[in-house]
Amino acid sequence: MATEMSWPAGDATAGPEVACPISPVVDIVFSRWTTPILWSLHTFGRQRFVELQRRIKSITPKVLTQRLRQLERDGLVVRTYHPEVPPRVEYEISELGRSLAPLFAHLAEWAATNLEHVDRARRHYDDAGSPRG
Repeated sequence: MATEMSWPAGDATAGPEVACPISPVVDIVFSRWTTPILWSLHTFGRQRFVELQRRIKSITPKVLTQRLRQLERDGLVVRTYHPEVPPRVEYEISELGRSLAPLFAHLAEWAATNLEHVDRARRHYDDAGSPRG
């Protein structure tokens, strides 16, 4: 059952980045590694770097470090340094990050309902050949 939803109005005279009011959110939340990191922190709670790396198997340490720093900068992740020997650093999702849970739940529901349709459309498109002339 489809639900009607109104899209927020943007500034139609501005460039596409400004005209679409959700573009900044998409840039923050839906970069390649952000969603798996946030999902892992939301699902499993506070974790050390190596725990995150084990859960997100294909991410490199360099990229995980970059994404965690960006998420901390954006206020979606909290980094806690424990000055002990050896030093320990833990990451957890912030309240701001947790506020994304309804959005992710809605997207998971959409995926469960619609990914089969997307796969079917792709197969149909591929079988028909590209419409390029």
